[in-house]
Amino acid sequence: MNYKMIGKVLGQLLAVEAVFLLPAMGICVGYAHWDVLAAFAVSLAVIAALSALLWGGCRKASSNIGPREGMVCVSLGWVALSALGCLPFVFSGAIPRYIDAFFEMVSGFTTTGASVVSQPEALAPAILYWRSFSHWLGGMGVLVFLLAVAPGQGGFTMHLLRAESPGPDVGKLVPKMKKTAIILYGIYMALTALNVVFLLLDGSLPFLQALCTAFGTAGTGGLGVYADSLMGCTPWVQNVTTVFMFLFGVNFSCYYLVLLGGFKSVLKDEELRAYVGIVVAAVAVILWNIRGLYGGLREALRHAAFQVSSIITTTGYVTADFDAWPMLSKGILLFLMVVGACAGSTGGGFKVGRMLLVLKSLRRNIRKVANPKRVDVVRLGGRPVSEAVLDNANAFLAAYVVIVVVSFLLLCLDVKDVTTGFTAVLACFNNIGPGLAAVGPTCNYAHLSDLSKIVLSLDMLAGRLEIFPMLMLLSKGAWKK
Repeated sequence: MNYKMIGKVLGQLLAVEAVFLLPAMGICVGYAHWDVLAAFAVSLAVIAALSALLWGGCRKASSNIGPREGMVCVSLGWVALSALGCLPFVFSGAIPRYIDAFFEMVSGFTTTGASVVSQPEALAPAILYWRSFSHWLGGMGVLVFLLAVAPGQGGFTMHLLRAESPGPDVGKLVPKMKKTAIILYGIYMALTALNVVFLLLDGSLPFLQALCTAFGTAGTGGLGVYADSLMGCTPWVQNVTTVFMFLFGVNFSCYYLVLLGGFKSVLKDEELRAYVGIVVAAVAVILWNIRGLYGGLREALRHAAFQVSSIITTTGYVTADFDAWPMLSKGILLFLMVVGACAGSTGGGFKVGRMLLVLKSLRRNIRKVANPKRVDVVRLGGRPVSEAVLDNANAFLAAYVVIVVVSFLLLCLDVKDVTTGFTAVLACFNNIGPGLAAVGPTCNYAHLSDLSKIVLSLDMLAGRLEIFPMLMLLSKGAWKK
Protein backbone atom coordinates (compact mmCIF):
# COMPACT_ATOMS: atom_id res chain seq x y z
CA MET A 1 0.00 0.00 0.00
CA ASN A 2 1.39 3.37 -1.08
CA TYR A 3 0.31 5.40 1.97
CA LYS A 4 2.08 8.60 0.97
CA MET A 5 0.45 8.65 -2.44
CA ILE A 6 -2.93 8.21 -0.77
CA GLY A 7 -2.15 11.17 1.49
CA LYS A 8 -1.09 13.24 -1.51
CA VAL A 9 -4.33 12.52 -3.39
CA LEU A 10 -6.41 13.29 -0.28
CA GLY A 11 -4.57 16.59 0.08
CA GLN A 12 -5.38 17.50 -3.52
CA LEU A 13 -9.03 16.53 -3.09
CA LEU A 14 -9.36 18.78 -0.05
CA ALA A 15 -7.69 21.61 -2.00
CA VAL A 16 -10.37 21.20 -4.70
CA GLU A 17 -13.09 21.35 -2.04
CA ALA A 18 -11.56 24.50 -0.52
CA VAL A 19 -11.50 26.21 -3.92
CA PHE A 20 -15.15 25.34 -4.55
CA LEU A 21 -16.14 27.10 -1.32
CA LEU A 22 -15.12 30.44 -2.87
CA PRO A 23 -18.26 30.97 -5.05
CA ALA A 24 -20.43 30.41 -1.96
CA MET A 25 -18.39 33.07 -0.16
CA GLY A 26 -18.97 35.40 -3.09
CA ILE A 27 -22.73 34.84 -2.73
CA CYS A 28 -22.42 35.76 0.97
CA VAL A 29 -20.80 39.06 -0.01
CA GLY A 30 -23.48 39.74 -2.62
CA TYR A 31 -26.27 39.25 -0.08
CA ALA A 32 -24.27 40.92 2.77
CA HIS A 33 -24.60 37.80 4.94
CA TRP A 34 -21.45 38.39 6.97
CA ASP A 35 -22.15 35.76 9.63
CA VAL A 36 -22.53 33.07 6.94
CA LEU A 37 -19.39 34.40 5.24
CA ALA A 38 -17.50 33.93 8.50
CA ALA A 39 -18.74 30.33 8.69
CA PHE A 40 -17.47 29.61 5.19
CA ALA A 41 -14.17 31.38 5.88
CA VAL A 42 -13.48 29.29 8.98
CA SER A 43 -14.45 26.12 7.11
CA LEU A 44 -12.15 27.02 4.23
CA ALA A 45 -9.28 27.69 6.65
CA VAL A 46 -9.72 24.28 8.31
CA ILE A 47 -9.94 22.41 4.99
CA ALA A 48 -6.99 24.33 3.48
CA ALA A 49 -4.84 23.66 6.56
CA LEU A 50 -5.51 19.91 6.42
CA SER A 51 -4.88 19.92 2.67
CA ALA A 52 -1.53 21.68 3.14
CA LEU A 53 -0.58 19.29 5.94
CA LEU A 54 -1.29 16.21 3.79
CA TRP A 55 0.33 17.67 0.70
CA GLY A 56 3.42 18.86 2.58
CA GLY A 57 3.96 15.50 4.23
CA CYS A 58 3.34 13.41 1.11
CA ARG A 59 4.43 15.57 -1.85
CA LYS A 60 7.45 13.36 -2.58
CA ALA A 61 5.38 10.19 -2.72
CA SER A 62 5.86 7.64 -5.49
CA SER A 63 3.31 8.12 -8.28
CA ASN A 64 2.36 4.43 -8.48
CA ILE A 65 -1.28 3.65 -7.74
CA GLY A 66 -2.72 0.15 -8.06
CA PRO A 67 -6.30 -1.11 -7.68
CA ARG A 68 -6.04 -1.15 -3.87
CA GLU A 69 -4.75 2.39 -3.62
CA GLY A 70 -7.34 3.58 -6.15
CA MET A 71 -10.23 2.21 -4.13
CA VAL A 72 -8.86 3.42 -0.79
CA CYS A 73 -8.17 6.89 -2.21
CA VAL A 74 -11.71 7.17 -3.49
CA SER A 75 -13.47 5.86 -0.38
CA LEU A 76 -11.35 7.86 2.10
CA GLY A 77 -11.60 10.91 -0.16
CA TRP A 78 -15.39 10.87 -0.22
CA VAL A 79 -15.59 10.37 3.55
CA ALA A 80 -13.18 13.28 4.12
CA LEU A 81 -15.00 15.55 1.65
CA SER A 82 -18.30 14.91 3.44
CA ALA A 83 -16.86 15.17 6.95
CA LEU A 84 -15.31 18.57 6.19
CA GLY A 85 -17.76 19.85 3.60
CA CYS A 86 -20.52 19.92 6.22
CA LEU A 87 -18.64 22.45 8.39
CA PRO A 88 -20.37 25.51 6.84
CA PHE A 89 -23.72 24.01 7.87
CA VAL A 90 -22.55 23.64 11.47
CA PHE A 91 -20.66 26.94 11.83
CA SER A 92 -23.49 28.97 10.26
CA GLY A 93 -26.13 27.32 12.45
CA ALA A 94 -28.12 26.17 9.41
CA ILE A 95 -27.78 22.56 10.64
CA PRO A 96 -26.22 22.91 14.11
CA ARG A 97 -25.86 19.19 14.98
CA TYR A 98 -22.79 17.65 13.34
CA ILE A 99 -24.41 14.23 12.70
CA ASP A 100 -27.28 15.92 10.87
CA ALA A 101 -24.90 18.15 8.90
CA PHE A 102 -22.74 15.15 7.97
CA PHE A 103 -25.83 13.24 6.81
CA GLU A 104 -26.91 16.21 4.68
CA MET A 105 -23.45 16.60 3.13
CA VAL A 106 -23.11 12.87 2.40
CA SER A 107 -26.54 13.03 0.81
CA GLY A 108 -25.32 15.95 -1.30
CA PHE A 109 -22.02 14.52 -2.51
CA THR A 110 -23.48 11.06 -3.15
CA THR A 111 -26.36 12.70 -5.09
CA THR A 112 -28.95 11.05 -2.86
CA GLY A 113 -31.22 13.92 -1.86
CA ALA A 114 -32.25 12.53 1.53
CA SER A 115 -32.55 15.57 3.78
CA VAL A 116 -32.96 16.58 7.42
CA VAL A 117 -33.95 20.14 6.44
CA SER A 118 -37.71 20.78 6.58
CA GLN A 119 -37.65 24.32 5.15
CA PRO A 120 -34.92 24.81 2.50
CA GLU A 121 -36.41 28.23 1.69
CA ALA A 122 -35.22 29.46 5.09
CA LEU A 123 -31.57 28.64 4.33
CA ALA A 124 -29.17 31.43 3.41
CA PRO A 125 -28.56 31.61 -0.36
CA ALA A 126 -24.89 30.59 0.03
CA ILE A 127 -25.86 27.54 2.10
CA LEU A 128 -28.52 26.64 -0.44
CA TYR A 129 -25.96 26.96 -3.23
CA TRP A 130 -23.30 24.83 -1.48
CA ARG A 131 -25.89 22.19 -0.60
CA SER A 132 -26.97 21.88 -4.25
CA PHE A 133 -23.51 22.32 -5.77
CA SER A 134 -22.36 19.23 -3.84
CA HIS A 135 -24.78 17.29 -6.08
CA TRP A 136 -23.15 18.63 -9.21
CA LEU A 137 -19.64 17.94 -7.99
CA GLY A 138 -20.51 14.45 -6.77
CA GLY A 139 -22.53 13.55 -9.85
CA MET A 140 -19.59 13.17 -12.22
CA GLY A 141 -17.09 12.59 -9.43
CA VAL A 142 -14.58 14.77 -7.61
CA LEU A 143 -11.65 12.64 -8.71
CA VAL A 144 -12.79 12.77 -12.33
CA PHE A 145 -12.67 16.56 -12.00
CA LEU A 146 -9.21 16.35 -10.45
CA LEU A 147 -8.05 14.11 -13.31
CA ALA A 148 -9.37 16.67 -15.80
CA VAL A 149 -7.61 19.70 -14.30
CA ALA A 150 -4.49 18.23 -12.68
CA PRO A 151 -1.25 19.04 -14.50
CA GLY A 152 0.51 15.90 -15.68
CA GLN A 153 -0.40 12.26 -15.22
CA GLY A 154 1.65 11.31 -12.18
CA GLY A 155 -0.29 9.16 -9.78
CA PHE A 156 -3.66 9.57 -11.49
CA THR A 157 -4.37 6.31 -13.24
CA MET A 158 -7.28 4.32 -14.56
CA HIS A 159 -7.68 2.76 -11.12
CA LEU A 160 -9.02 6.05 -9.73
CA LEU A 161 -11.52 6.44 -12.56
CA ARG A 162 -12.68 2.83 -12.22
CA ALA A 163 -13.10 3.16 -8.45
CA GLU A 164 -15.24 6.31 -8.69
CA SER A 165 -17.25 5.85 -11.90
CA PRO A 166 -20.56 3.97 -11.78
CA GLY A 167 -21.18 0.81 -13.78
CA PRO A 168 -19.98 -2.76 -14.24
CA ASP A 169 -16.97 -1.73 -16.36
CA VAL A 170 -15.20 1.54 -17.06
CA GLY A 171 -13.11 2.26 -20.13
CA LYS A 172 -11.48 5.22 -21.78
CA LEU A 173 -13.30 7.26 -24.40
CA VAL A 174 -9.93 8.21 -25.88
CA PRO A 175 -6.44 6.70 -25.39
CA LYS A 176 -5.35 9.29 -22.80
CA MET A 177 -7.28 9.16 -19.56
CA LYS A 178 -6.89 12.88 -18.86
CA LYS A 179 -8.68 13.62 -22.14
CA THR A 180 -11.41 11.16 -21.16
CA ALA A 181 -11.99 13.10 -17.94
CA ILE A 182 -12.02 16.42 -19.84
CA ILE A 183 -14.56 15.08 -22.36
CA LEU A 184 -16.82 13.77 -19.58
CA TYR A 185 -16.82 17.07 -17.73
CA GLY A 186 -17.23 19.03 -20.96
CA ILE A 187 -20.42 17.12 -21.82
CA TYR A 188 -21.56 17.41 -18.20
CA MET A 189 -21.11 21.20 -18.08
CA ALA A 190 -22.75 21.72 -21.48
CA LEU A 191 -25.87 19.75 -20.50
CA THR A 192 -26.04 21.55 -17.14
CA ALA A 193 -25.83 24.98 -18.80
CA LEU A 194 -28.53 23.97 -21.28
CA ASN A 195 -30.72 22.83 -18.40
CA VAL A 196 -30.36 26.20 -16.65
CA VAL A 197 -31.32 28.06 -19.83
CA PHE A 198 -34.48 25.99 -20.33
CA LEU A 199 -35.50 26.36 -16.66
CA LEU A 200 -35.26 30.15 -16.97
CA LEU A 201 -37.35 30.41 -20.14
CA ASP A 202 -40.78 30.71 -18.51
CA GLY A 203 -39.49 33.21 -15.93
CA SER A 204 -41.01 31.48 -12.90
CA LEU A 205 -37.69 30.56 -11.23
CA PRO A 206 -35.11 33.09 -10.00
CA PHE A 207 -31.60 32.45 -11.30
CA LEU A 208 -30.20 30.96 -8.07
CA GLN A 209 -33.14 28.56 -7.70
CA ALA A 210 -32.86 27.55 -11.37
CA LEU A 211 -29.12 26.97 -10.97
CA CYS A 212 -29.59 24.87 -7.82
CA THR A 213 -32.36 22.85 -9.48
CA ALA A 214 -30.12 22.22 -12.49
CA PHE A 215 -27.29 21.12 -10.17
CA GLY A 216 -29.65 18.58 -8.59
CA THR A 217 -30.91 17.42 -12.00
CA ALA A 218 -27.44 17.09 -13.53
CA GLY A 219 -26.04 15.20 -10.56
CA THR A 220 -29.34 13.26 -10.25
CA GLY A 221 -29.36 14.46 -6.65
CA GLY A 222 -32.72 15.88 -5.65
CA LEU A 223 -32.07 18.20 -2.69
CA GLY A 224 -34.77 20.72 -3.52
CA VAL A 225 -34.76 24.46 -3.00
CA TYR A 226 -38.36 24.33 -1.79
CA ALA A 227 -39.95 22.27 0.97
CA ASP A 228 -42.35 20.65 -1.51
CA SER A 229 -39.54 19.87 -3.98
CA LEU A 230 -40.98 20.81 -7.41
CA MET A 231 -44.68 20.39 -6.54
CA GLY A 232 -45.29 24.13 -6.59
CA CYS A 233 -43.34 24.77 -9.79
CA THR A 234 -44.96 25.43 -13.17
CA PRO A 235 -45.68 22.56 -15.59
CA TRP A 236 -42.90 23.96 -17.82
CA VAL A 237 -40.27 23.61 -15.08
CA GLN A 238 -41.55 20.12 -14.23
CA ASN A 239 -41.49 18.98 -17.87
CA VAL A 240 -38.02 20.43 -18.51
CA THR A 241 -36.73 18.66 -15.40
CA THR A 242 -38.34 15.39 -16.53
CA VAL A 243 -36.49 15.51 -19.85
CA PHE A 244 -33.12 16.46 -18.36
CA MET A 245 -33.33 13.86 -15.58
CA PHE A 246 -33.84 11.25 -18.28
CA LEU A 247 -30.89 12.62 -20.29
CA PHE A 248 -28.53 12.56 -17.32
CA GLY A 249 -29.47 8.92 -16.74
CA VAL A 250 -27.96 7.95 -20.11
CA ASN A 251 -24.39 6.65 -20.39
CA PHE A 252 -22.23 9.67 -21.25
CA SER A 253 -20.28 7.65 -23.81
CA CYS A 254 -23.47 7.74 -25.93
CA TYR A 255 -23.24 11.53 -26.09
CA TYR A 256 -19.61 11.28 -27.09
CA LEU A 257 -20.54 8.90 -29.90
CA VAL A 258 -23.27 11.31 -31.04
CA LEU A 259 -20.69 14.12 -31.19
CA LEU A 260 -18.57 11.89 -33.42
CA GLY A 261 -21.54 11.12 -35.65
CA GLY A 262 -22.06 7.56 -34.45
CA PHE A 263 -25.85 7.73 -34.27
CA LYS A 264 -26.32 4.14 -35.46
CA SER A 265 -24.03 2.83 -32.73
CA VAL A 266 -26.03 4.71 -30.10
CA LEU A 267 -29.35 3.39 -31.42
CA LYS A 268 -27.96 -0.17 -31.25
CA ASP A 269 -26.80 0.25 -27.64
CA GLU A 270 -28.55 -2.56 -25.77
CA GLU A 271 -28.43 -0.86 -22.37
CA LEU A 272 -29.90 2.38 -23.75
CA ARG A 273 -32.72 0.51 -25.46
CA ALA A 274 -33.51 -1.36 -22.24
CA TYR A 275 -33.43 1.93 -20.29
CA VAL A 276 -35.84 3.62 -22.70
CA GLY A 277 -38.08 0.54 -22.77
CA ILE A 278 -38.31 0.39 -18.96
CA VAL A 279 -39.14 4.10 -18.74
CA VAL A 280 -41.85 3.95 -21.43
CA ALA A 281 -43.44 0.81 -19.96
CA ALA A 282 -43.38 2.20 -16.40
CA VAL A 283 -44.94 5.52 -17.48
CA ALA A 284 -47.67 3.74 -19.43
CA VAL A 285 -48.67 1.43 -16.57
CA ILE A 286 -48.56 4.16 -13.90
CA LEU A 287 -50.54 6.53 -16.14
CA TRP A 288 -53.26 3.89 -16.49
CA ASN A 289 -53.16 3.24 -12.73
CA ILE A 290 -53.46 6.90 -11.59
CA ARG A 291 -55.64 8.23 -14.43
CA GLY A 292 -58.53 8.94 -12.06
CA LEU A 293 -56.51 10.81 -9.42
CA TYR A 294 -55.95 14.02 -11.40
CA GLY A 295 -57.99 16.53 -13.38
CA GLY A 296 -57.10 15.16 -16.78
CA LEU A 297 -54.97 12.68 -18.69
CA ARG A 298 -52.32 15.34 -19.50
CA GLU A 299 -51.78 16.16 -15.81
CA ALA A 300 -51.61 12.47 -14.89
CA LEU A 301 -49.08 11.90 -17.68
CA ARG A 302 -46.94 14.79 -16.45
CA HIS A 303 -46.76 13.38 -12.92
CA ALA A 304 -46.26 9.78 -14.09
CA ALA A 305 -43.44 10.71 -16.47
CA PHE A 306 -41.79 12.97 -13.90
CA GLN A 307 -41.78 10.40 -11.09
CA VAL A 308 -40.60 7.56 -13.32
CA SER A 309 -37.77 9.72 -14.67
CA SER A 310 -36.91 10.93 -11.16
CA ILE A 311 -36.86 7.50 -9.54
CA ILE A 312 -35.10 5.46 -12.24
CA THR A 313 -32.37 8.11 -12.52
CA THR A 314 -32.24 8.21 -8.70
CA THR A 315 -32.77 11.98 -8.70
CA GLY A 316 -35.52 12.10 -6.10
CA TYR A 317 -37.38 15.28 -7.07
CA VAL A 318 -41.16 15.01 -6.67
CA THR A 319 -44.18 16.74 -8.17
CA ALA A 320 -46.78 14.58 -6.39
CA ASP A 321 -47.16 12.55 -3.22
CA PHE A 322 -46.61 9.16 -4.84
CA ASP A 323 -46.97 7.52 -1.42
CA ALA A 324 -50.72 8.14 -1.90
CA TRP A 325 -50.78 6.42 -5.31
CA PRO A 326 -52.25 2.91 -5.77
CA MET A 327 -50.13 -0.06 -4.71
CA LEU A 328 -49.25 -1.07 -8.28
CA SER A 329 -47.71 2.36 -8.98
CA LYS A 330 -45.75 2.31 -5.72
CA GLY A 331 -44.55 -1.21 -6.53
CA ILE A 332 -43.27 -0.09 -9.93
CA LEU A 333 -41.45 2.88 -8.38
CA LEU A 334 -39.91 0.54 -5.81
CA PHE A 335 -38.66 -1.67 -8.66
CA LEU A 336 -37.22 1.39 -10.44
CA MET A 337 -35.39 2.36 -7.23
CA VAL A 338 -33.40 -0.84 -7.47
CA VAL A 339 -32.86 -0.83 -11.25
CA GLY A 340 -31.39 2.67 -11.44
CA ALA A 341 -29.99 4.42 -14.50
CA CYS A 342 -27.41 3.44 -17.12
CA ALA A 343 -23.79 2.65 -16.33
CA GLY A 344 -21.55 5.63 -16.99
CA SER A 345 -24.30 8.13 -16.13
CA THR A 346 -24.65 10.30 -13.03
CA GLY A 347 -27.48 8.08 -11.77
CA GLY A 348 -27.28 5.49 -9.02
CA GLY A 349 -28.95 2.15 -8.37
CA PHE A 350 -28.03 -1.34 -9.53
CA LYS A 351 -27.66 -0.04 -13.13
CA VAL A 352 -29.50 -1.25 -16.22
CA GLY A 353 -26.29 -2.63 -17.76
CA ARG A 354 -25.47 -4.67 -14.69
CA MET A 355 -29.05 -5.97 -14.54
CA LEU A 356 -28.76 -7.13 -18.17
CA LEU A 357 -25.49 -8.93 -17.38
CA VAL A 358 -26.99 -10.73 -14.39
CA LEU A 359 -30.05 -11.81 -16.40
CA LYS A 360 -27.93 -13.00 -19.32
CA SER A 361 -25.64 -14.88 -16.94
CA LEU A 362 -28.68 -16.51 -15.33
CA ARG A 363 -30.02 -17.56 -18.74
CA ARG A 364 -26.64 -19.06 -19.65
CA ASN A 365 -26.52 -21.07 -16.43
CA ILE A 366 -30.04 -22.41 -17.00
CA ARG A 367 -29.02 -23.52 -20.51
CA LYS A 368 -25.92 -25.22 -19.10
CA VAL A 369 -28.06 -27.21 -16.69
CA ALA A 370 -30.06 -28.52 -19.65
CA ASN A 371 -26.95 -29.07 -21.78
CA PRO A 372 -23.72 -29.27 -19.70
CA LYS A 373 -21.48 -29.39 -22.80
CA ARG A 374 -22.94 -26.21 -24.25
CA VAL A 375 -20.49 -23.31 -24.75
CA ASP A 376 -22.35 -20.04 -24.43
CA VAL A 377 -20.73 -16.59 -24.50
CA VAL A 378 -22.58 -13.72 -22.84
CA ARG A 379 -22.81 -10.71 -25.14
CA LEU A 380 -23.90 -7.16 -24.46
CA GLY A 381 -24.45 -4.89 -27.43
CA GLY A 382 -23.09 -7.59 -29.74
CA ARG A 383 -19.72 -7.72 -27.95
CA PRO A 384 -18.60 -10.63 -25.76
CA VAL A 385 -18.43 -9.89 -22.05
CA SER A 386 -15.42 -11.18 -20.13
CA GLU A 387 -15.88 -13.64 -17.29
CA ALA A 388 -14.22 -11.11 -14.93
CA VAL A 389 -16.98 -8.57 -15.62
CA LEU A 390 -19.68 -11.23 -15.11
CA ASP A 391 -18.08 -12.33 -11.85
CA ASN A 392 -17.97 -8.70 -10.72
CA ALA A 393 -21.67 -8.24 -11.52
CA ASN A 394 -22.62 -11.38 -9.58
CA ALA A 395 -20.41 -10.36 -6.64
CA PHE A 396 -22.01 -6.91 -6.69
CA LEU A 397 -25.47 -8.48 -6.51
CA ALA A 398 -24.44 -10.62 -3.52
CA ALA A 399 -22.90 -7.65 -1.70
CA TYR A 400 -25.95 -5.53 -2.58
CA VAL A 401 -28.36 -8.00 -0.95
CA VAL A 402 -26.19 -8.45 2.17
CA ILE A 403 -25.81 -4.69 2.76
CA VAL A 404 -29.53 -4.03 2.27
CA VAL A 405 -30.48 -6.79 4.73
CA VAL A 406 -27.94 -5.76 7.40
CA SER A 407 -28.83 -2.07 7.08
CA PHE A 408 -32.55 -2.85 7.32
CA LEU A 409 -32.03 -4.91 10.48
CA LEU A 410 -30.03 -2.06 12.06
CA LEU A 411 -32.79 0.42 11.22
CA CYS A 412 -35.32 -1.90 12.85
CA LEU A 413 -33.80 -0.77 16.17
CA ASP A 414 -35.19 2.70 15.47
CA VAL A 415 -38.04 2.86 12.95
CA LYS A 416 -41.59 1.90 13.83
CA ASP A 417 -42.70 0.18 10.62
CA VAL A 418 -41.23 -2.09 7.96
CA THR A 419 -42.11 0.15 5.01
CA THR A 420 -40.23 3.11 6.46
CA GLY A 421 -37.14 1.08 7.33
CA PHE A 422 -36.92 -0.91 4.11
CA THR A 423 -37.60 1.98 1.73
CA ALA A 424 -35.24 4.26 3.69
CA VAL A 425 -32.43 1.76 3.07
CA LEU A 426 -33.33 1.34 -0.60
CA ALA A 427 -33.68 5.09 -1.11
CA CYS A 428 -30.30 5.86 0.50
CA PHE A 429 -28.34 2.88 -0.81
CA ASN A 430 -29.57 3.53 -4.35
CA ASN A 431 -28.98 7.29 -3.93
CA ILE A 432 -32.61 8.27 -4.52
CA GLY A 433 -33.73 10.26 -1.46
CA PRO A 434 -37.46 9.88 -0.80
CA GLY A 435 -38.84 6.51 0.23
CA LEU A 436 -42.32 5.64 1.49
CA ALA A 437 -44.29 6.11 4.72
CA ALA A 438 -42.33 8.21 7.30
CA VAL A 439 -39.53 8.93 4.77
CA GLY A 440 -41.93 9.54 1.87
CA PRO A 441 -41.98 12.43 -0.60
CA THR A 442 -43.67 14.81 1.87
CA CYS A 443 -41.41 13.84 4.81
CA ASN A 444 -37.68 13.91 5.62
CA TYR A 445 -35.09 12.00 7.66
CA ALA A 446 -34.75 14.39 10.62
CA HIS A 447 -36.78 12.19 12.98
CA LEU A 448 -34.43 9.19 12.68
CA SER A 449 -31.90 8.40 15.41
CA ASP A 450 -28.19 9.14 15.10
CA LEU A 451 -27.50 5.42 14.60
CA SER A 452 -29.92 5.27 11.67
CA LYS A 453 -28.39 8.40 10.13
CA ILE A 454 -24.88 6.94 10.38
CA VAL A 455 -26.01 3.63 8.86
CA LEU A 456 -27.80 5.41 6.03
CA SER A 457 -24.81 7.72 5.47
CA LEU A 458 -22.59 4.68 5.00
CA ASP A 459 -25.23 3.20 2.68
CA MET A 460 -25.21 6.37 0.57
CA LEU A 461 -21.42 6.28 0.27
CA ALA A 462 -21.39 2.55 -0.54
CA GLY A 463 -24.13 2.99 -3.14
CA ARG A 464 -22.47 5.94 -4.89
CA LEU A 465 -19.05 4.24 -4.95
CA GLU A 466 -20.43 0.91 -6.17
CA ILE A 467 -19.86 -0.91 -2.83
CA PHE A 468 -16.35 -2.33 -3.34
CA PRO A 469 -14.27 0.80 -2.54
CA MET A 470 -16.05 1.11 0.82
CA LEU A 471 -15.71 -2.62 1.55
CA MET A 472 -12.00 -2.33 0.73
CA LEU A 473 -11.57 -0.21 3.87
CA LEU A 474 -12.62 -3.24 5.93
CA SER A 475 -10.17 -5.62 4.26
CA LYS A 476 -6.87 -6.43 6.00
CA GLY A 477 -5.24 -7.12 2.68
CA ALA A 478 -5.94 -3.59 1.52
CA TRP A 479 -3.67 -2.09 4.15
CA LYS A 480 -0.62 -4.33 3.73
CA LYS A 481 2.43 -2.82 2.10
